[in-house]
Amino acid sequence: MAVIKSGSGAMSFTKALAVSLISLPFLFTLFVLYRNPPSDPTPDFREARVLDVPPRIVNALKLGTKTVFNGPEDNSSQPADMSKDSLLGGLLAAGFGEKSCLSRYQSALYRKISPYKPSSYLLSRLRKYEDLHKHCGPHTKSYRKTIKLLKSGHSVGPTDCNYVVWISYSGLGNRILTLASAFLYALLTNRVLLVDRGKDMADLFCEPFPEKSWLLPLDFPLLPKFNSINKESPHCFGKMLKNNIINSSTEQPPPFLYIYLSHDYGDHDKLFFCDQEQTLLGKVPWLIMKTNNYFVPSLFLMPSFEQELSKLFPEKETTFHHLGRYLFHPSNQVWGLITRFYKAYLAESNERIGIQIRTFDSGTAPFQYVIDQIMACTLKEKLLPEVNRQETFVTPAENQKSIAVLMTSLNSGYSEAVRNMYWEQSAMSGEVVSVYQPSHEEVQQSEKQGHNRKAWAEMYLLSTTEALITSAWSTFGYVAQGLGGVTPWILYKPQNRTAPDPPCGRAMSMEPCFHAPPFYDCKAKTGVDTGALVPHVRHCEDMSWGLKLVGRHREL
Repeated sequence: MAVIKSGSGAMSFTKALAVSLISLPFLFTLFVLYRNPPSDPTPDFREARVLDVPPRIVNALKLGTKTVFNGPEDNSSQPADMSKDSLLGGLLAAGFGEKSCLSRYQSALYRKISPYKPSSYLLSRLRKYEDLHKHCGPHTKSYRKTIKLLKSGHSVGPTDCNYVVWISYSGLGNRILTLASAFLYALLTNRVLLVDRGKDMADLFCEPFPEKSWLLPLDFPLLPKFNSINKESPHCFGKMLKNNIINSSTEQPPPFLYIYLSHDYGDHDKLFFCDQEQTLLGKVPWLIMKTNNYFVPSLFLMPSFEQELSKLFPEKETTFHHLGRYLFHPSNQVWGLITRFYKAYLAESNERIGIQIRTFDSGTAPFQYVIDQIMACTLKEKLLPEVNRQETFVTPAENQKSIAVLMTSLNSGYSEAVRNMYWEQSAMSGEVVSVYQPSHEEVQQSEKQGHNRKAWAEMYLLSTTEALITSAWSTFGYVAQGLGGVTPWILYKPQNRTAPDPPCGRAMSMEPCFHAPPFYDCKAKTGVDTGALVPHVRHCEDMSWGLKLVGRHREL
């Protein structure tokens, strides 16, 4: 018995010693934190490095999750210590279950705090909208009542709950921008937004509104007709105006209308942006909207919306920035793609640069003129360091700065070219430049779930970078810059397969471009340059006929 007791005691002592050794790093961390408590309980990633604690432990405390320790597949835990800006300055409503949508409250840990604060009026209107959505959303008593009226086909005028239904259409970047446009229109007209789930909307995004879903029920009577809607459809608003079936004096319009605002819409469809026609649309309970355009700039040109929009967005160039961060939260599946990549490749860098490449030329990529353009832009704008083409080796600096370059493209050749440049030559100023590309799908596959998950993850990852280069005409880049609150450098569209000179230029604002705006004066009933009517709506840098919102500093 004595031997057994002695052995048991020795084993207990060994276990106690092992536990003590394992606990020492955490005890030391707590000692440092409590001795010098930070004013912000969750400092940003670079501030965390000030503590002389192993980075792995700092990251675990920083992120407040078990993910760092339990491996990349354990993404179910909730943050133990929320960032003070987890509600994005009041933009988001509290009270959601965190496990159902990890990104909603964790996103603040992966981006710097936005310098653009939402107006108090926008916050109050969002809370009022959420109440309206709760009252009128799917399967409520009010919803069922309006569905009965829709099925009856009778002209009934406006009801207690009126709706705009957004049709899932086009590529993912377009869908995100058009959905934000439809929501703003719903906000301005006191309508409830319902979302056609298409093939993957429910898989890509969390629900943005409390209690009631934004997804259109699958038994919606008009759902089978969505794919065939075009400007010639019998119930299309523009078509009915053109044929004088309805007009501004119509007292009892039909219970629903199709609003077609896609790139090939006609002149009568464009009357949607006239106040007189909006009076008519206000009498219609159901508006079914199909568009591939970010049409927000033209809403800012409408006198009936002018005062409300000024109160919602005093800083006009923040419109998509606020709407996008309010509406679009990656699903848990997509959030796993984002956080695993970020922690593995971006988190420990001193600086993160995003480069988004989208080419529209035919042929086999990569194109050398695009590679030349990327190199010329990054070096000319001093976004990346020059390389030493003479010396074979540069002595590393004592405190080497690390730069992570996140590149997104359908083709891997562009990132390989940049990576090889910094592998084969040293940076003149001694920085360590690492280049990463999450995926290269080769061709756009907008209808494939896996492709769109990766695309959404890459847009989001680009939005976490401090500096961003985007490609002309690309809605993918528009989404990234808007969500990140970053004014990008735009790679101008090459002409005749030649790199343009200059290769890129700084955008006027972080707002997306409306690619197919109307050029019509509703009062004068004549053509007009809508990019020259008000100081805050200007023509786009990357598409001369497009329109975009700009801030006060650009209005002069």
